[in-house]
Amino acid sequence: MPKFFFKKEQIDGDMIYINGEDANHIANVLRAKENDEIIICDGEGTDHLCTIVSIDKKSVMARIKEKKKNENEPETKITLYQGIAKGERMDTAIQKSVEIGVSRIVPVITEHTVVKISGKEEKKTERWNKISESAAKQCGRGIIPKVENAVLFKDAVKEAAQSGFSIIPYENEDTVSMRDVIKDIESRNINIFIGPEGGFSESEIRYAKENSLKTVTLGKRILRTETAGLVASVILLYELEDK
Repeated sequence: MPKFFFKKEQIDGDMIYINGEDANHIANVLRAKENDEIIICDGEGTDHLCTIVSIDKKSVMARIKEKKKNENEPETKITLYQGIAKGERMDTAIQKSVEIGVSRIVPVITEHTVVKISGKEEKKTERWNKISESAAKQCGRGIIPKVENAVLFKDAVKEAAQSGFSIIPYENEDTVSMRDVIKDIESRNINIFIGPEGGFSESEIRYAKENSLKTVTLGKRILRTETAGLVASVILLYELEDK
């Protein structure tokens, strides 16, 4: 069943009013009609089963029939600190991490970041959040994971050190595996650091270790930046959701 998100100001009693791109999608792409059902989520984990009562090309009005907790949100909350990658690689990292259940994404500027976003931060962040919203709709999420403004690596490490358990997959780590660290994880808040195409520098890895980040190996093969975060996140969600 089609799913959309709404903001609190769009609700009035048991009615939800939808305008803009979502209304256009419902009317012109889905070709929905009056009495059709759609799911509209508040972005805070509650789904609303609604019946369309009126529809045109610019607006949709739907009546709430039932509210229920969204069951697709993992208890483990992962923040992905993703080194900013070129073009479609960054888009893919955001899209797929939202699909698998990551809760928050922080683009990170590292020593090996080659993408220049100075002067383009607002436009980049807006675009990345649209990718997150689209992925959240497609896979039935109960929230839209926020893509934060880009931060410098050291600032990201300082932030992560204040909350949760933090890991940093590193191609030169050959002794500590994900399995080794999972048994020590007690927090439900996990931070994962992924480098850009060129990986992390040795000085960045030293700084991460000094601030209690755990370096881990993801296996013998070196993964692309848009793949590494997905692999680490899937392993953690799989192992920790039943813990």
